[in-house]
Amino acid sequence: MDEAKAPPNRGIDLREHAVDLLTQVAPMAGMAEAEARLVVDAMRPVHLLADTLLFEEGDAVDNDYMALVLEGQVRVATRAGDAAEEVVITVLGPGHLIGEMGVIDGGPRSASCTAITEVKLGVLSRDSLLALIADHPAAAARLMLGLAKDLAHRLREGNRKLRTLSQVTRALQKELDAVHAVNRRLLGVKD
Repeated sequence: MDEAKAPPNRGIDLREHAVDLLTQVAPMAGMAEAEARLVVDAMRPVHLLADTLLFEEGDAVDNDYMALVLEGQVRVATRAGDAAEEVVITVLGPGHLIGEMGVIDGGPRSASCTAITEVKLGVLSRDSLLALIADHPAAAARLMLGLAKDLAHRLREGNRKLRTLSQVTRALQKELDAVHAVNRRLLGVKD
């Protein structure tokens, strides 16, 4: 949307939208409205143009923040074996969090996030999170519980995918072993 044509109260609407997302859509759905307002007040708004890299896999600097997607879509991707080959993990839209592991542990980014469309985010830094913990522990606890719930869900989903991949790998190995045995017989190779 052209900012010059935006209604004068657009910022207030976006703030209310962020509160709605935290109470209804985000991993911490069920957060009380008052708690969500405290979290939103601790965030800073960020607007990204399409094709903007938010952060890159492996970044170990300036990685102590997370963001709530308010508007638009973000592609989450990782590098495959070849650094030039990218594998898209998912596309996230409004109500999803990105970068939460960084705000918790400050470790290197585990994936790259790029704006697919224009994106509006609510960004929460570690310093803001620590202030929220000190000043409003109940709201911070609800936020952290939501983050833990979301991370646990993704870990379970990752484990499920790993089991499926392991089953496929075993089946492929059996097929390769069978083909190898046939080739050995055809070539007259004795064991």
